[in-house]
Amino acid sequence: MAWQLHEKRASWYDVRKWGSLAWAGAVIAAIAVTAVIVVPVLVTRRNNSADRYPNYTRLSYSLRETYQTKNFFDNFNYRTGDDPTHGHVHYVGSDYAATYNLTPTLVDSVMVKVDTSVGPSSIPDASTGRFSVRLESKRQYNQGLFIFHIKHSPYGCATWPALWLVDPNNWPAHGEIDIMEAVNPAAPSSPDTGNSITLHTDASCRMDVKRNMTGSVATVFGSGISATDCDVSPGSSNNNAGCGVTGNPETYGAAFNAAGGGILVVEWREEGIRMWQFGRTAVPADINAGKPDPSIWPMPLADFPNTSCDIGGHFRNASIVANIGLCGDAIPESVWGASGCPTPCVGSHKCVGGWTKNNCTDFVSNNPQAFTNAYWEFGEFQVYQHS
Repeated sequence: MAWQLHEKRASWYDVRKWGSLAWAGAVIAAIAVTAVIVVPVLVTRRNNSADRYPNYTRLSYSLRETYQTKNFFDNFNYRTGDDPTHGHVHYVGSDYAATYNLTPTLVDSVMVKVDTSVGPSSIPDASTGRFSVRLESKRQYNQGLFIFHIKHSPYGCATWPALWLVDPNNWPAHGEIDIMEAVNPAAPSSPDTGNSITLHTDASCRMDVKRNMTGSVATVFGSGISATDCDVSPGSSNNNAGCGVTGNPETYGAAFNAAGGGILVVEWREEGIRMWQFGRTAVPADINAGKPDPSIWPMPLADFPNTSCDIGGHFRNASIVANIGLCGDAIPESVWGASGCPTPCVGSHKCVGGWTKNNCTDFVSNNPQAFTNAYWEFGEFQVYQHS
């Protein structure tokens, strides 16, 4: 019996003597063991991915450049001609801007304005677009801490103003950082009532990850889809909406201006891109002292970590750009209709306009007085670099 038992046990380890049932049992057992090992590993990896977050260690920043108001415009090129986003606007050079008083310099600030003088009876009129300004800084940057003193933000029906960082000649390959932007702001029923902070890139940059911020993830207009895919390539999931964050109504337009404006700060580094917006009475003392230290500031309004986006690969060689667009790709009839702005294209009235004649272009062409609040007022811009 002992020999027989030993023989049976030995035969079990000799796979050459296994039958089909034995093989089946072994396979099932192997699958079960593999599942026990692999499933917890996959769950752990998924949990680790969801919890991953970069280490925004303290950086020591030193002032590298100041855009002072007395020579502010010397630091910029004026983009001229038609709007690349199909707006109903003509961007003019420095001479035209001076003639139409679109870039006045005040005691401690500068203004960037939309024309309010050309009406339907003017020669020439504004049927092909209203005069405005688009500034692009001569200097380009790769990372840094950018501090913008803003006293007034443009608002009103048909306006599409923006303060942003972009390489004008390499979009979207070198990325786009929208610092302050709004569409139809302060319109009676505007769906976007606060500041929109948005990134635009080419493929493989997403923000459906852990983030620490006070702003709300934006949604793609009319769809309810969260705007977390920064990719603007054809066929991307959010139709070039970028990955956006929206602030409360006090962060843009009439409410922002009534409070005296504020200071916007962008920190652009390998770990991510963050943006703070401080009211006049809440500016950190270290900013006023010229020694900004984001590591001790409150939570930012917007946070774009590098968890699923190679910040260094997607963002480089950026100019500071400030402009005020009118109508264009961001204000189709669906957005205009939801805003509560006038709809002059009814009855026998034949709309006028440039690229696409619609309610927005007609409004811009025939109502110069509607743009008295469509201006930026800037104090100094400061650029810091870490050592």
